[in-house]
Amino acid sequence: MMDITWQKILGHEENIRELRRGLKRGTLPHGLLFDGASGVGKRKTAMTLAAALLCGKGDEACGRCPSCLAFQKESHPDFLTVKPEAKGKATPIIRIEDIRGMQSQIATFPVMEQGRVVIIDDAQTMNAAAANSLLKTLEEPVGKVTFILLADSRASLLETIVSRCNPMRFGILTAEQVEKFLLEQGKPPEEAQILANLSGGSIGEALSRPGEEVIKLQGDVFSYVKSLRRFSAKELWQRSQALGDKKEYILTWLTYLYMMLRDILILQVGKSEELIFHRNLTAQLQGLDADFPPARLFAWLKLVEEHHRRLGSNLNLRLAVENFLVRMGEVK
Repeated sequence: MMDITWQKILGHEENIRELRRGLKRGTLPHGLLFDGASGVGKRKTAMTLAAALLCGKGDEACGRCPSCLAFQKESHPDFLTVKPEAKGKATPIIRIEDIRGMQSQIATFPVMEQGRVVIIDDAQTMNAAAANSLLKTLEEPVGKVTFILLADSRASLLETIVSRCNPMRFGILTAEQVEKFLLEQGKPPEEAQILANLSGGSIGEALSRPGEEVIKLQGDVFSYVKSLRRFSAKELWQRSQALGDKKEYILTWLTYLYMMLRDILILQVGKSEELIFHRNLTAQLQGLDADFPPARLFAWLKLVEEHHRRLGSNLNLRLAVENFLVRMGEVK
């Protein structure tokens, strides 16, 4: 069954204290906006808050009443979620019909007595019509209903929507917090440490792929970095073939490459090793210092960032990857 206790949420202590105070005093606004990177705990916090609101017994769900039991079984009649859906090969978005469907449901009397809770997942994916339709509901809510919007960034939402919600920022978790969670999930210590360091402070990212795949990917990126100054045309073609044509894998490879080049730069300026993503490779990265002057590192980082953005929408992946590898090799 779903866990609905605050104690199971990693980090975000100040946010949780504020939410619990609002629950205890009955002062929570009808609109809340949780923004922050994917996988840091926004949705888990929203679900825990929703359970407590529907339970109505204070600052935490009791876990025993009919409302809590229904919520844990994911069958609560007064709890609604709206999330993006894809049509065909299109990018998943939230459409006006999704918002209208939700509006028609909250217009009726709640089945239980504590009102309704609506979670809008990835709210930044609402199209203009959906966002404007939601805005009207936020301005004039019908009955006792609490809206919890989850978004990567509040900047991606209409300012008018943000202004009608109480925004709450969810920062990234520390590598230590993520590692502790992974160890509790039964991950081997070495694997948990690597996954945590490369997670970017996101539990979701740490769990998104098997540990052995991450370790292999990290090794592949390190092999490329070591050969950056001695990259032949044959090696370029082989690297392009090895990366394949799976967009998600290529984007992850580029992310790890960006992290590794950044790590080398941080080590050169003598910053704390706690800032390093590839901590298990610290000694090896320090050994690359001679071929990696800061000006060259900054040029490479700029190229990786630029191509990561381009590859997000580029249809000819193979050509785009080859172009990227050629440009990386041309940096003087």
